[in-house]
Amino acid sequence: MTSRDYKFQGWLGFSADSVNGNLRWSTYTPKPWEETDIDIKVTHCGVCATDISTLRSGWAPVDYPQCVGHEVVGTVVRLGSKASPNSPLSLGDRVGVGAQSSSCMASDCEECSGKPSYENQCQNFVGTYNGVFKDGTKSFGGYSDYIRIPGRFVIKIPDGLESMHAAPMLCAGITVYSPLKNFGSGPGKKVGIVGVGGLGHFGLLFAKALGAEKIVAISRSSAKRKNCEEMGADGFIATDEEPDWAAKNERTLDLIVSTVSSPKMPLEGYLQMLRPRGTFVQVGSPEDKLPAISAGSLIVKGARMAGSVIGPPWEIEEMLKLAVEKHVRGWVQPRGLMEANEALVDMKDGKARYRYVLVNEKHLHE
Repeated sequence: MTSRDYKFQGWLGFSADSVNGNLRWSTYTPKPWEETDIDIKVTHCGVCATDISTLRSGWAPVDYPQCVGHEVVGTVVRLGSKASPNSPLSLGDRVGVGAQSSSCMASDCEECSGKPSYENQCQNFVGTYNGVFKDGTKSFGGYSDYIRIPGRFVIKIPDGLESMHAAPMLCAGITVYSPLKNFGSGPGKKVGIVGVGGLGHFGLLFAKALGAEKIVAISRSSAKRKNCEEMGADGFIATDEEPDWAAKNERTLDLIVSTVSSPKMPLEGYLQMLRPRGTFVQVGSPEDKLPAISAGSLIVKGARMAGSVIGPPWEIEEMLKLAVEKHVRGWVQPRGLMEANEALVDMKDGKARYRYVLVNEKHLHE
């Protein structure tokens, strides 16, 4: 199959107002084909808060038009002769791509050539959308019929994991799985997850899958308490409803992963809950600065603050394997690809419980 057999079409945003339900279905030109590339016929694509921030130029001005979507699952329809994905692929294989589509991939890059590699931390990170490849062309995302991606960043979806559930793991899932694994969630550890949304609910699920001794969900209100208990939370803290919540839970958690993107978070309170030598990891990305903290919050207990961004391809594969073994399944709600505008608005209004996944129905039955 060649690129002449199908068109690259998707939902494009032409201005910051596109986030308000004003995406337009349009044709676009993908990056020029290289033999290291793979074309994917999209069947599923998760809706991420990053899509919203990007479309409205929340972090920085965006080069419109823009097609968002970086939790993509579909089938291989064109496979370059030099494509070198993490697992050998064939035409028709079910694959996915997360928030990264390229990096420098240079042999002298510590992040790209290390053993293990951490391409997600490469200085020349290229996003699956709103990125720029080496040749100066733009990357386009998965609110589309087809997507073209360098093979190194294409992940084979394992049997036993439905596409609907695999898609949101490729960004939301790996965003919390990576810090949970790398900063010590496991047997004997007490873990807190701040924020119960698309990211946070995966945090609860993967903390349980990794064997944490105790898992505490931390939210502003108690509205999601029952859901959190069903996801595996042993405790729940409602910060807007419980007086002295930080003091009552002082020195109780080994690891806290914060998924919230509000600059108004009670950061000092979160740090108060850390045990000595505990770690606070921020994965949510506010469009403004985090609150100031006192140095004593870290110094007295030898605590650490850290950040984490998605994960490298090999770690995504590892996460998907664990999801199959432990039967981790996110709470997802399917929406038709042609409902992308409505899904974005509903996501922006906080209605998702807990991840929308756009389904390209016509590609499911071809």
